[in-house]
Amino acid sequence: MGSTLTNLVYHLIFSTKNREAIINQEICEELYGYITGIARGENAKILQIGGMPDHVHILLKLRPVHSLSEIVQKIKGNSSKWINEQGRLRNRFSWQEGYGAFTVSESQIASVARYINNQENHHRNLSFKEEFTQFLRRHQVEYDERYTWI
Repeated sequence: MGSTLTNLVYHLIFSTKNREAIINQEICEELYGYITGIARGENAKILQIGGMPDHVHILLKLRPVHSLSEIVQKIKGNSSKWINEQGRLRNRFSWQEGYGAFTVSESQIASVARYINNQENHHRNLSFKEEFTQFLRRHQVEYDERYTWI
């Protein structure tokens, strides 16, 4: 085969430091736009982005030259720097260390995008911790409760 052909799609989930509910409506859309620009600058593509005041979900398409961990590091590092430069939050902003990343097949992209778009509905009866734990179990990710919520 003469070329590399891939379809690398990930559902990323990460939270604010200590899962503080500080991503307010005032900054939310700008933050999502900024994150989308970071990905675009890396030749990655955000298919959907959404979240709640304490976490974000990103449906991300990567090229085979990308390292998922490097892209996430750039997204989190650059976006937290940007938020702090805006000076619109009372306290210093940072993301929680670590993240969840789950592969998504082409047939599930629309479903995952809808899920991300409907975060408010999901979180009426479900905390971030409960949601994330469900993802880990559904995707059969081994984890140690002692270190997951540090």
